[in-house]
Amino acid sequence: MDSEAEPVKGQGSEKKPAKKLYAEEDISKLRVMKSENDTIAKKYAMSVAAAAVAEVVTYPLDLTKTRLQLQGEVASGEGNGSNYRGMIRTALGIAKEEGMLMLWRGMLPALYRHAIYTGTRMSAYEEIRNNLQKENKDGFPMWKKIIAGMGAGGFGQFVASPTDLIKTQIQMEGKRRLMGKAPRVDGMVDAFKKIVAQGGVVGLWRGCWPNVQRAALVNLGDLSTYDYVKTKILAFTTLKDDSLTHCLSSACAGLVGAIMGTPADVVKARIMNQPTDKFGKGLIYKNSMDCFLQTLKNEGFWGLYKGFIPCWLRMAPWSLTFWVSFEQIRKICGAKSW
Repeated sequence: MDSEAEPVKGQGSEKKPAKKLYAEEDISKLRVMKSENDTIAKKYAMSVAAAAVAEVVTYPLDLTKTRLQLQGEVASGEGNGSNYRGMIRTALGIAKEEGMLMLWRGMLPALYRHAIYTGTRMSAYEEIRNNLQKENKDGFPMWKKIIAGMGAGGFGQFVASPTDLIKTQIQMEGKRRLMGKAPRVDGMVDAFKKIVAQGGVVGLWRGCWPNVQRAALVNLGDLSTYDYVKTKILAFTTLKDDSLTHCLSSACAGLVGAIMGTPADVVKARIMNQPTDKFGKGLIYKNSMDCFLQTLKNEGFWGLYKGFIPCWLRMAPWSLTFWVSFEQIRKICGAKSW
């Protein structure tokens, strides 16, 4: 009798954990326990590798987006509001007028940026999430996801801001040369030297604050939304933690990130691209707020969403490529799902 009762008892004890797995808080706790063996350096390297894949694939969209955002800039005297060509025609124009490879102009500093920015934000967010989940039995609520995402994104962008400044200036060189203007910079190293010569080391952080604000808002959409949507999908549907779930979560993350981040992205691009005096001080805008107000006054509310479509079409495939690559790289490296 005892030998027959024991298997029944054992079966009952095996069913209880299976039921609990469908609760959101238990999914969060399980993810924390599985990720404890992964070092921060390993997580950092995996996120940088995934970001490099996503950046190479989608970089032409980033270049097109930047050109569109600066193309009709009224305050600089270079635009009159009638020279927009749209995303596709702008991309084709760059390829025709400057060469196909120029669609990847400035990609090297972009890769350096993600080596700092994405590695920092992903590692910081995961550590914050894991530590909070250990202390909170109810899992990781949305308001904490928002704070963690914005904090991690803002900090990561602050550290990586110099690479973003260099990238933005290099992206505009092809257009300047076609307009018959003298090139401001000749490559990444030359851009770095000239920025430091004009404004000192602090000049490398010109346009930093709109950049940080944008990153905080984008990561509110990217990190927080991806984490939230993925958790809800696993908790309330029959879908598994696979590529379909990753695609659905990243699609939502890309859309929310683009809506939240485009106005700050426009301000950031214009602040970084404006000419400066010998002291590195901007000649068109005093600061990010001045740029915001001038754009609003000269071009209206929708001027802040200039380049939204390429921004979204760049962010959506970037998010999709990054998250799917990131999850697969983690799997290949023996790390648990994010």
